[in-house]
Order: sequence, then C-alpha cells, then structure tokens
Amino acid sequence: MTTPITSTGTPNAAANAAASASSLTSAADQQDRFMKLLVAQMKNQDPLNPMDNAQMTSQVAQINTVGGIEKLNTTVNSLLAAFGNLQAQTATQLAGRGVLIEGNQLQLTGDYAVGGVQLGAAADTVTVEIVDAAGVVGRRIPVGASPAGSRSFVWDGKLADGSQAADGTWKFRVVATSAGKDVAATPLVGAQVLSVSHAADGTVQLDLGAKGVKPMDAVRSYF
Repeated sequence: MTTPITSTGTPNAAANAAASASSLTSAADQQDRFMKLLVAQMKNQDPLNPMDNAQMTSQVAQINTVGGIEKLNTTVNSLLAAFGNLQAQTATQLAGRGVLIEGNQLQLTGDYAVGGVQLGAAADTVTVEIVDAAGVVGRRIPVGASPAGSRSFVWDGKLADGSQAADGTWKFRVVATSAGKDVAATPLVGAQVLSVSHAADGTVQLDLGAKGVKPMDAVRSYF
C-alpha cells in the first residue's frame, strides 16, 4: 500500500526531492512561491490569533534580500565579462610595443638597454647602480627626483671609466631616498611584446621573448 503524503507525515524521500528541487529554483521562483504561500496563510489565519506583523515583515525582507543578491550577482558577472572583453581588445594593441616588468637584469645590446623603477612613494633622489657578475658597481645613473609609480631609464652601455660595457646581461639595483630616508623601490626591466594570446582560464598572456610569457597584469608600464 502506498504511503500517502500528508501535512504531518512527509516521507524522507519526498522531503529530499523537495529540498533538491528547491535548491535549483531561482530567486524569482522562490519569491513568487513565497508570496503565494503568504497570501494563502493570511486568508486562512485564525481571526482570534492573527499573524504577527513583525514576523511577516521579517519574512518579506528575507525573500527580497535573496532576490536582490541574485540581481547583484547578475550585474557583477556582466561587468566582469565587459571588463574581460575590454582587456582583450587592449591587449591586441600591445604587440610590438615595449613594456616594463619586474626584474633586475638589463639586456645590453650595443649602446642601448631599457630599464625602469617602481617607487612606493615620491623620492627626491633616485639612482640606478649597474653591477657586474662580482657585484661591483660599474656605473651609477642618476635618475633624479621622481613621484610614486613607475618610470623608465635608458643605459647607454657606458661604465664609470668611460669604457663600453660588453653586450649581454647586466644586473642593476635602485637606491631611492626622500629627505634622507629610504624609499621602497622595485627594479623593472624592459621587454618587447612579440605576441598576445588568451589562456584557457580567460587571462591575457604576453609573449616577451627571452623574458618569457607573462600575464598582462605583470606589466608595470609601457614605453
């Protein structure tokens, strides 16, 4: 004999099915169902024991909150999608351009190497120190006072004694101060964007040749 489902004795299987269906319904469906139940409850309430206004107001507020969250999520997802499309369009214009990324190794070719520095605060003196493999300073390049943020510099390949440095990789460090106190400074290196691609996770990737493949958010500045 089939067990009937009543208001006082719902079988577990039916309860689980109802819970599963409820989890799949949208906020709009839940809101519509809630309002129908609320109207039915008001029609069938005991005149001698009417519904508590405070309780009813709380229930309405809760269902409105659920609906508002779903609308907010939809809006945020739309904004994220729009931002992703804008980022992708911007990235396609980077092919062939120079960018600055974090790093402390300049690639000297002839009399030209581009580097940069990112300052955590404004500095009244900024100096780039070119060092050899032994850590000896071969040249100090005064960059001058700089505001917070990123800026580039060009090394002409000359050492302190006027000789030309050998082509290849040279390390450098940045010393920045303000009123005699150290300022946080991150060294940056120049690279050329060879191509732009999109990863499976939706991020934009830049092929920087010898500097490797970097995400677009690794770029600190352009030149």
